[in-house]
Amino acid sequence: MPEPEIPATPPPPHRAPDLHSPDGRLTLSHDRVRIHNQTFGLLELERAELKPVRWLLWYLLGGLVFTFVALGYLNFWLRTTPAVIGLVIGALLFIVGQRGTNRLRLYRLGREAAHFALPGAAEPWYQLTGELNRRIQDRHDGAAQAAAEAWAAEEAARLATLPPPPDLGE
Repeated sequence: MPEPEIPATPPPPHRAPDLHSPDGRLTLSHDRVRIHNQTFGLLELERAELKPVRWLLWYLLGGLVFTFVALGYLNFWLRTTPAVIGLVIGALLFIVGQRGTNRLRLYRLGREAAHFALPGAAEPWYQLTGELNRRIQDRHDGAAQAAAEAWAAEEAARLATLPPPPDLGE
């Protein structure tokens, strides 16, 4: 029985350039990610998830201010100028609540997830998170391929040291 031929390993892909967030809070290299001065190896991460989070407290405060000012104006407890100022303050509180933040969750293998708050619009962070997930997957695939090659080489060396099987056909 002929031994299966092990395919030659392809050359390693070129090293991906380092990526930086616009505000410098996140730096992504080919094998590490650094967020808020904490560094994680890509092999210790399972995946990353980005979720925009709205500030519920500001929504509630804006709604309460807006409601009470409108009720006060409709019951003739407030004049027009204070009512307009109160409605503007309520609307501003709504806007602050809508702005919110972005929560980045790093799932670590065998450990608790790490959470980070990232400011600004979510679109640039989605791009960086997508690239981070791609690089995590590439690093895991590369490590699995290296482990398979090492096992195949070890198995081939072990089979080479075994005595040939007895010929039972003659």
